[in-house]
Amino acid sequence: MTTIRHLLTIPEFREVIALEQEIWGASVPEDAVGVPLFVATLKRGAILLGAYDGSRLVGFVFSFPGLKDGRPMQWSHMLGVRKDYRATGIGRELKLEQRRRSLAMGIDLMEWTFDPLVAVNARLNFRRLGVVVEEYVVNAYGESASPLHLGAPTDRFIAHWQMRSPRVAAVLGGAGAPAGGDAWADVPRVDDVGHRDGWLVCAGLDLAREEPELAVAIPPGFIDMLEHRPDLAHAWRMATREIFTTYLSKGYRVVDFMFEPGADRGTYLLRAGTPRS
Repeated sequence: MTTIRHLLTIPEFREVIALEQEIWGASVPEDAVGVPLFVATLKRGAILLGAYDGSRLVGFVFSFPGLKDGRPMQWSHMLGVRKDYRATGIGRELKLEQRRRSLAMGIDLMEWTFDPLVAVNARLNFRRLGVVVEEYVVNAYGESASPLHLGAPTDRFIAHWQMRSPRVAAVLGGAGAPAGGDAWADVPRVDDVGHRDGWLVCAGLDLAREEPELAVAIPPGFIDMLEHRPDLAHAWRMATREIFTTYLSKGYRVVDFMFEPGADRGTYLLRAGTPRS
């Protein structure tokens, strides 16, 4: 059984840095978060939480305070879980404790970036936490030295987590999440997909649709695709970049994501004019 605690000491910060390096290969200083930043930000409202299995650090989350439109918020910069502890719920538990501590400070808005093409992260963010997305950032961090990115453009969604909203309360309570499964069968699809050599490929786009709801497919294993078929991974990056920048600029928001282990694709649901809450 894991326990979660607030990390406050330099030895604990060094444990986090070692785990950063294990997860992201963060040997290049510009890609890493180090001791001085932890020391400075934790004095002024940052949150650094560690998940421990006994005495072993197996996951962490780090956020720091900021402003959005003049309103206090938390920006969640890093969430990492040791490889052999993924798919155990630790990431969600870290986010829930991060939420609890933020609300205790009187802050009810948190944002962070995530890769739109990484299905397991999208599932956590939409289905398990209740985020909404209305911003897409092209190559947000530039070319990264991390082996997880393999030099690919670091395009990112910005997750908008309105932590006191009825939507989030419903998702965290296990009820009230937007419809999935067969209910999406009739939703018009923006991308036409097929298969090539066992990989999901994007065969075409329709950027002129105007229905209230739209569906967008992505491949199930983008990190593996980056390693084994970088040509297909780059094509997916360019296709989804065009899709999301086009439709978000038209007032659509990304409100849900459907993906089950073993599925041949993940599917986003876009909705026109959806309130953030």
